[in-house]
Amino acid sequence: MKARKVHDAKQPKVTLKTVAERVGFTPGTVSAVLNNSPASRSFPQETRNRILAAARELNYRPNFFARSLRVKRTFTVGVITEEIGDPYGGMVISGIEQYLRRRDFFFLAVAHRHDPQLLETYSHLLLERGVEGFITVDTSINETPALPTIAVAGHRRVEGVTNLILDHRSAAQMALMHLKNLGHQEIAVMKGPTSSSDSEDRWQAIAQVSDELGVSINPELVMRLKGDAVTPDLGYVFAQRFLARKQGSFTALFAYNDASAIGAIRAIHEAGLRVPDDISVVGFDDIASAAYNNPAITTVRQPLQKMGELAARTLLKQIEDRETYVPEITIVPEFVLRNSTATARRSGKQVELKLA
Repeated sequence: MKARKVHDAKQPKVTLKTVAERVGFTPGTVSAVLNNSPASRSFPQETRNRILAAARELNYRPNFFARSLRVKRTFTVGVITEEIGDPYGGMVISGIEQYLRRRDFFFLAVAHRHDPQLLETYSHLLLERGVEGFITVDTSINETPALPTIAVAGHRRVEGVTNLILDHRSAAQMALMHLKNLGHQEIAVMKGPTSSSDSEDRWQAIAQVSDELGVSINPELVMRLKGDAVTPDLGYVFAQRFLARKQGSFTALFAYNDASAIGAIRAIHEAGLRVPDDISVVGFDDIASAAYNNPAITTVRQPLQKMGELAARTLLKQIEDRETYVPEITIVPEFVLRNSTATARRSGKQVELKLA
């Protein structure tokens, strides 16, 4: 093992010139192909394939700083999110990071916590750092940005911004049809906080689909979560208030997301009721902990990591290939059946809900 380390240490550094000598082209030609510059598009595909194959065989690793100075670029993307570390944003950013890393791009991330002044300050800061584009996560954009921008969960139509959104109508149809087929007629609904980009679109989809399916949503069984971040604590506190109120019985709860569903399930259990025997609970997002909760949560899955990858891929196509932006990309959800839902009971304990 020691001999190998010494041998590896004496290996000459692989440079751009090394790759050029291997394939018999000039360093300029090799550089153009490896950097995917506009000039490289005039080269035959066979030439490009030979250069890329040689770079892989030689394990060529470009010097980032030299590359940046040579092409006058930073190869850096700015990621603007509501909060760093929450399950939703964390999975999206993980997808962004994985794709950018494969393309030798970096990213700088900032969290604005729904503070408009902080959002503006951080946006300018990222521009000063030379980012080549933006990806926003659960962030409302009101003005046309100075750089190509992909907005994950963006719903406002802004020139130059590609909104990457979930098909909330399909999501609502999956969840409500599932509960209807189980015989649930009294369904409580958690509306998201006003600070969340998806809140209104998701609620409008639920209201529309419930009418189409003949599933009546009693206004007394609807409430809006209040707070900047939808956490288990928020779902727990509101579920406690629901259960303490003597208005409106319900046999199922459609939570705003999995985090609020986890909190609500705990409150239901502490009230002496059982999930799903007394109350069925459907979540949203399919965060990692949803499958390991007790009971495991039936939920509408957003492919969050794939959404992050798609956001990064779409942005780099605009930056590198000068592709024209599209106003919207829609993602199809999936329904994940687990243990938090069951056939509705028509007798037994009555579950009480607080007014919205």
